[in-house]
Amino acid sequence: MSNILENRTWRYATKKFDPDKKVSDQDLELLLEATRLSASSYGLQPYHVFVITDKEIREKLKPVSWGQSQITDASHLIVFANVTDFGEELLDSYVQNVSSTRNIPEESLKGYGDFMKSKLLDLPINVKSSWTMKQVYIALGNLMQAAAELKIDTCPMEGFEAKAYNEILGLDEIDLNASVVLPIGYRSEEDETQHYAKVRKSKEELFTYL
Repeated sequence: MSNILENRTWRYATKKFDPDKKVSDQDLELLLEATRLSASSYGLQPYHVFVITDKEIREKLKPVSWGQSQITDASHLIVFANVTDFGEELLDSYVQNVSSTRNIPEESLKGYGDFMKSKLLDLPINVKSSWTMKQVYIALGNLMQAAAELKIDTCPMEGFEAKAYNEILGLDEIDLNASVVLPIGYRSEEDETQHYAKVRKSKEELFTYL
């Protein structure tokens, strides 16, 4: 079995982290760069990622995360926040980035910029928010798999009160919404979950070849 499958079999949603084991700065930078390089629709990356180590903030977030210990015990707490609404500024900023990165005149990218605007700007706010949240999960998957490659444990969590997170982190003021949380670190030897067999659908049930 290749390392790809071995690492995916090794990882699991860690329920109990060892609070004394910390992810190194070097490994953290690798994880964040893997996240930054993640694919997203149109390449827009309509989200922001918060890396939280502050103990006081994490203690405030724990009660609104159903009291789950991962929030405070993991080495780092990653909060993915999707953009809830956007206008031309998001798309124009991306076009400018493409122009600068690829040394292409902005004028030659106007057609692509106009195409994105025609597809996205008139969407209702709730549809925009739903779409940006989907982009978050692509980045989340990339971060989780990069962590597995480094034998760093993770636990993707939707079990939290998003409105409370938004208030504590001041996200409403900047048109962001906490959409998913990812504690990262190292599993505790006391976490019995690590010994459970991984339960997934069979290939026959999951895949259809046409």
